[in-house]
Amino acid sequence: MRGRGLVIGVAVVLAGLAAGATYVTREASPPSSKREPALKVADALGDRGGTEGYERALAPREFHFPEDHGPHPGFRNEWWYWTGNLSTADGRDFGYQLTLFRSALAPGEESRASAWGSRRVFMGHLAISDMGGGRIHATERFSRDALGLSGAQTEPFRVWLEDWSAEAVGARALPMRLTARAGGVALSLVLEEGKPPVLQGDRGLSQKGPEPGDASYYYSLTRMPTRGQVTVEGRAYEVTGQSWMDREWSTSALGKEQVGWDWFSLQLSDGSELMYYQLRHRDGTVDPFSAGTLIPAQGEPVRLSREDVRLEVLDTWTSPNSGATYPARWRLAVPSRHLTLELTPALTNQELPLTVHYWEGAVRLSGSNEGRSVDGRGYVELTGYGDAPPRGR
Repeated sequence: MRGRGLVIGVAVVLAGLAAGATYVTREASPPSSKREPALKVADALGDRGGTEGYERALAPREFHFPEDHGPHPGFRNEWWYWTGNLSTADGRDFGYQLTLFRSALAPGEESRASAWGSRRVFMGHLAISDMGGGRIHATERFSRDALGLSGAQTEPFRVWLEDWSAEAVGARALPMRLTARAGGVALSLVLEEGKPPVLQGDRGLSQKGPEPGDASYYYSLTRMPTRGQVTVEGRAYEVTGQSWMDREWSTSALGKEQVGWDWFSLQLSDGSELMYYQLRHRDGTVDPFSAGTLIPAQGEPVRLSREDVRLEVLDTWTSPNSGATYPARWRLAVPSRHLTLELTPALTNQELPLTVHYWEGAVRLSGSNEGRSVDGRGYVELTGYGDAPPRGR
């Protein structure tokens, strides 16, 4: 599961609609201006009118590429999610996140007299972590799927939100180009496929809870060679590195007792990758539907259950902006695979104080895999902190 798309996408979409907005761009508040989030994770993922009329993720399905890179309009929610670690030739490091979400307000299509009418809304987040500058730059925007303001298509592959877009460079979906600009920050990147798609969960069915349909269809491209430009405070940097792409579509929301999650995407120096998400209950306990995947350098991906993974928080950090306290260093182990890693944020403050407050940023890792020393880079997302009283994790 990359259930984060539900929280962030739905929350911002609904906030914008409530305000009557058609198109909004919002930058993160300065660290000194403490404010409350407009919506909390649990509130954003409540039942928004049920699931009737939508398709649901009930059983494993056949995946087809490049078609599945495109939209799946029968489902209520869908997102395209890219994160990555990039560097200049002289060693300046950047992390980035570009996310594009589609959320349906009602199932099916509807004929509307107004050209502005739409049952779908798109939302985006852009964040660049500048390690050399010591800060994160973040912004959000959203718009309805009308008059060409936003949308998604399969052939040629393209997802867009105004001038933010992911689109095919050639005739097929890959390689793809990411383009986004807001104020003094921008991305212009080309991503190659790298390793083939990894189907998360049970052949791409990622179960989120005990009820049928409380699931998503979910796959990842876990190591995408990346090149292009990152612009920070008006200055452009030529960069190369590795990206991670998550694709997920679903209809159901989080369970009533789930308040947030810790999500990890890790790229190890030995050519292997690890994805793990740990769902948290309101009382601080870990949900048994937490899961992940270990992708070896060679061979088939290995499914991981909650029981397969040991996650220990080694340090915490309290945001001066939101007041939320987040984990800030971890030890993650998969004993059955002889894998132990220590993860450290590349930049302590990578909180995105947007409509929903959450922490998402670049991390550095070191440890051992099958008895051999490894290091690497990755991304971590932390949601729901500050939305419920902190207890044992």
